[in-house]
Amino acid sequence: MLPVDLKLLINGRWTDGTAGHREPVINPADEEVIGELPFASDADIDEALAASLDGFRVWRATPAIQRQAVMEKAAILMAERKETIARILTMEMGKALAESRAEVDFVIGVTRWYGEEGKRAYGRLIPPRAPGVRQIVHKEPVGPVCAFVAWNFPGTNFIRKVAGALGAGCSIVIKPSEETPGTAIAIAQCFQDAGLPDGVLNLVFGIPSAVSERILQSPIPRKLSFTGSVPVGKHLQKLAADTLKRTTMELGGHAPVIVCDDADLDRALDTMVPFKYRNAGQVCISPTRFIVQDGLHDRFVDGFVQRANAIQVGNGLEDGVQMGPLIAARRQAVMESFVEDATRRGAKLLSGGERIGNRGYFFAPTVLADVPHDAEIMREEPFGPVAPIVRFGDLDEAIGIANSVTVGLASYAFTADPKRAARLSAELNAGMVGINNPGVSTPETPFGGVDESGYGSEGGIEGLEAFLRTKFVSETYI
Repeated sequence: MLPVDLKLLINGRWTDGTAGHREPVINPADEEVIGELPFASDADIDEALAASLDGFRVWRATPAIQRQAVMEKAAILMAERKETIARILTMEMGKALAESRAEVDFVIGVTRWYGEEGKRAYGRLIPPRAPGVRQIVHKEPVGPVCAFVAWNFPGTNFIRKVAGALGAGCSIVIKPSEETPGTAIAIAQCFQDAGLPDGVLNLVFGIPSAVSERILQSPIPRKLSFTGSVPVGKHLQKLAADTLKRTTMELGGHAPVIVCDDADLDRALDTMVPFKYRNAGQVCISPTRFIVQDGLHDRFVDGFVQRANAIQVGNGLEDGVQMGPLIAARRQAVMESFVEDATRRGAKLLSGGERIGNRGYFFAPTVLADVPHDAEIMREEPFGPVAPIVRFGDLDEAIGIANSVTVGLASYAFTADPKRAARLSAELNAGMVGINNPGVSTPETPFGGVDESGYGSEGGIEGLEAFLRTKFVSETYI
């Protein structure tokens, strides 16, 4: 069982709610029930919304330096409880324990970043056009926030919303994924134990469509932040429009990796193969289309297959495991569909392509070569451990392939030529571009996409700005 009580958090109280309904939480590595999660009733959701309004009035009036002190204390508690939180994360999500520990470190870093940056929500003075006038621009918290997040990064997705809101002086009602609730609950407990006022942070769970519709029809939240799929993001945007809520949308991606023939082959492989298969490929910025120049293609494919075959797959709690299971059986079926479609269209299956074992939702690290451009996996994000590799001749062709989809979250490229690097960074259609490295996600840098990958940023000063609104004051001295 999970080493945390699965509860709702409403107005500072951990509660089972009033719906009288619970759903099992499943360990994807062994399919065992590791907890039962209470769902919120409409009355519980309304109580959480009302609490967030009261909590906002208290938190916005709290000086930024005092808000930072609470957030720093929460970060210290997270660090002290790091191993427990990481084990919860692995048990409910499946990823290797080393990855879970790294994710908790990221959670701590984001909490500290927003706590400190909240002290720098600067306004400005504008020179007046007449004597005796002062023109002031204020930055103030936008109001109570609501947020919904996906299951693939139970800590990261949660903290980007929560710490951003708290750092700006906002309260928040958040619905983490029902498949991975324990990590969010454990992190929220750190904030409560750090002295966060009641009602500033509220957690609810339930049927996603019902919870989101109930929350978004309320006039109380003034901001929506969402991490998840493109179709769900579009639906939530429409719901938020009825009350003109500001929105930040961090949606899906389909990241290309362009490998030029002048690239450092071992660097590209040693960097991107582990990056591809981390969290079993269930990462929105995961490299998902490998586009390799003719002169390097065959050696790249051979090296990729060799490294993929060496990955140790298993229960993330076991020593030496590098890749865990998919989140659920439904994802195994999706991987099989991608592989079947690609091979039917002429792709070569060089590694994997099948489920592993008879217990748990495991799928082998998979490599496909000579994948035709009309294959589903070249058009749709796989969100799993399947790597399609295609070849290109010149850079125009590579950029054309990379930019051929409707999403634009992350893109990567490897080249030793500064001119090529400059062109790639300018012409790749993505909100984040990594040249010779995959480092596009840190607490202090903006994280977000373009086109159907959404809009707005999390992280960095842009992430804080998303939770602030602008007020202009023109004052005449009498």
